[in-house]
Parts: sequence; structure tokens; C-alpha cells
Amino acid sequence: MRLRPLRGRRGLLNPALRKRGMFVLPNLFTTAALFFGFCAIVLAMNQDFVRAAEAIFVAMILDSLDGRVARATHTQSEFGAEFDSLSDMVSFGVAPALVVYEWTLRGFGKWGWMVAFFYCAMAALRLARFNTNIEVVDKRYFQGLPSPAAAAIVAGLVWVASDHQIAVGTTGNHVALDWIALILTAYAGATMFVTVPFYSGKDLSQRRRVPVAVGVTIILGIVLLLLTASADLPIFAFTLAIAYGVSGYLLWLWKRLRQAQEPERQQKLF
Repeated sequence: MRLRPLRGRRGLLNPALRKRGMFVLPNLFTTAALFFGFCAIVLAMNQDFVRAAEAIFVAMILDSLDGRVARATHTQSEFGAEFDSLSDMVSFGVAPALVVYEWTLRGFGKWGWMVAFFYCAMAALRLARFNTNIEVVDKRYFQGLPSPAAAAIVAGLVWVASDHQIAVGTTGNHVALDWIALILTAYAGATMFVTVPFYSGKDLSQRRRVPVAVGVTIILGIVLLLLTASADLPIFAFTLAIAYGVSGYLLWLWKRLRQAQEPERQQKLF
């Protein structure tokens, strides 16, 4: 006897059940990102810094997908937005701070854990501000460095150094790398909190023309990709994170220069 799929209120084709399944799908991506953030913490505690940094980057990929899946399936919800922020706090706030602390900041004593906590606190403030200002800010730009990009800066340095077996320590010949880690962690934390605009790229699919600065950045990114194609992935990921981490300040400076030139142009017209 041939079986037929059930229909009706309890059937497999029930629209309510399909809707429920589609609602779960983006949250599965968020849960997976949270899982890899947690894995990064555990791996760092076991001194496996290469895999810890890789786990953070995997969490970034999954975090970039959950929102797209929600929009594609029309299952955006306030619950999903809050869950995503909590996942981001673990994967891109707590995890990078603990990874870099276990990697080298521990050697700085109280200054090391203070900088690690500063990064973690700035990530929390950045996410809280994002949630409260999401309806009033220009969606073309982020206010401050996004937490995944900040995590890419911190985890990228750990990934490059650990993958190339570059030793760290606050004594000996590797002091410079430790100070670089300390400064980059503080820089990433502070840049998350400032209101400097960072281009989000959310309008690329909505308009044919993009700003000249964005076009130049895309071209430079392609050139960078071609130049580093033969290099290893950690160097490319870290270089890209640093480039984006300074792009907001360059964009802010460019806008200020344009604003300063506007009065001169108006005076020439009159």
C-alpha cells in the first residue's frame, strides 16, 4: 500500500509547521556560532591557540549567515536578534579576550587581564548600543568597529603567530610581539566603542552606484587577495582584518575633509 504524506493541522505540509521549522533554521546558525566561540575558549585553556583562533573565524562565518538566512526565509524576530547579540558577546567578546590573554597577555600581570577585560567590556557596550540604535542609525555604516571585525584583529594575530610558531613572552627576544598584542587588543576594544563610521556594505545590493572610496577599497581588496593568493590563509585574514580596522578612521577623515571643502565651494559659487 502506498503511503501518502499527512495533511491538515498535524500534517507535514501544515504551513504552521513549515513556518516553525524556518524560524528554527537561522537560530541553528546562531547556536553553531555560539558553539565555536565556546570551543575557542576551551581550546585556549588547553593551549591550542591555532585551533582556538580558527574556531573564532568559523564563528564569524556562521554569524554572517544567520541574518541572511532569516531575511531569505522571512523569519526575522526579536528573539533571534537578542539571541544573536548574546552569541556575539561570547564568540567575539569573551572568546577573543580569553584567547589572547592565555596566549600572551597573562605575562603582563594585572595590566594583561585589565586590557583583556577592557576589550570584553567594550564589546558588551558596542552590542548594547547597536541593539538600542538599530532603528535610528544609517544602515550603510556601523557605529564603531563591529565585534566580529574586532575579534578578527585579535584572533588573527594569535592565528598568524601560532601557525608560524612564533614564540611569545614578556622576556627575551619576543617582547615586541607581546606589546603588539597588548596594543592591538586595546585598539580593537576602543575602536568598538567610538562612533567612527565603518562601511557595512548593506547597500551594495540595493543600488548600482557606490561611493568612490568604497570602489577603491574593493579594488585594493581584490589586489590584496591576488597578492596573497600564494600566501597562507592566516596572514590574509589578519591583513584583511587590520585593513578594515583602520578603514573607519580613513573614512571619517575623508568626510571631514569634504565638509571642510564645502564652504570654500559655496563661496566660489557666490
